[in-house]
Amino acid sequence: MNFRGNFRRLINEVGCDFIDQLPYPHVELFFWRPDNGTVNFGDHLSLVVVDQCLRRSGYTLADEVPHARRMLAIGSILHYARNGDVIWGSGLNGRPGQDDLNRRVDHLDVRAVRGPRTQEILRRRGLAVPDVFGDPALLLPQLFPGRFQRRPMRPWVFVPNLHDLSLVDHRSADVVTPLGSWNRRIEAILAAELVLASSLHGIIVAEAFGIPARYVRLTDAESEFKYRDYYEGTGRFDVEFASSIEEGREMGGTAPASFNHQALMDAFPVDLWSGKS
Repeated sequence: MNFRGNFRRLINEVGCDFIDQLPYPHVELFFWRPDNGTVNFGDHLSLVVVDQCLRRSGYTLADEVPHARRMLAIGSILHYARNGDVIWGSGLNGRPGQDDLNRRVDHLDVRAVRGPRTQEILRRRGLAVPDVFGDPALLLPQLFPGRFQRRPMRPWVFVPNLHDLSLVDHRSADVVTPLGSWNRRIEAILAAELVLASSLHGIIVAEAFGIPARYVRLTDAESEFKYRDYYEGTGRFDVEFASSIEEGREMGGTAPASFNHQALMDAFPVDLWSGKS
């Protein structure tokens, strides 16, 4: 692997990006980034959503704050968590070796988690976890009112997970690659009447904007855990997965999400910036 790839892997494993560090106390937002420097839109939504939440309160990620902290928001990234991290909507991955916290982690500041499966595992570790569920990407319509509109021009699109990208023709108009800018991915998703996806955030973005969606499990590269965690955190149990795009088109979307947007918004840790608990 070249130097850039090794450096990016180190950033993910250590949990900080030396390029983005500031020489004063601030809140470091950690999210997963591909080793090759590309942008995976689902993970990048962490930066977009947290930044917009802060703007609404008059703060930025560049602010000096009373106490330096690290925050995890969107993504199956809790195996990267360190003692003292603030958790707002993240979940566990569920892959072998990544289905639990680092053994050295014994205290986290948890404001919300993606779903009840993540909550159960954290509570078994003795951590306090509130009954506030949901992936923060579900807040996109509330955070950007009027910016994104549904304009269905295609019967369906498929949004692959990174591991499934090589299995589909990403040049096809029916395929929305997860690599690239967050706003263009959203626009492409909103152009479909039905969204099929092995990308978790393909599903989440579609459902956030009221578009029927279905998880298509093409491979076993990703654990079912994170999908079940999300579905159960939005009130849906025993959701059936499709095993092919064709089967997904026949099945159509799952039942709509049942989700308390205000509870997740209220759980946003703006006190890290304001200093008011």
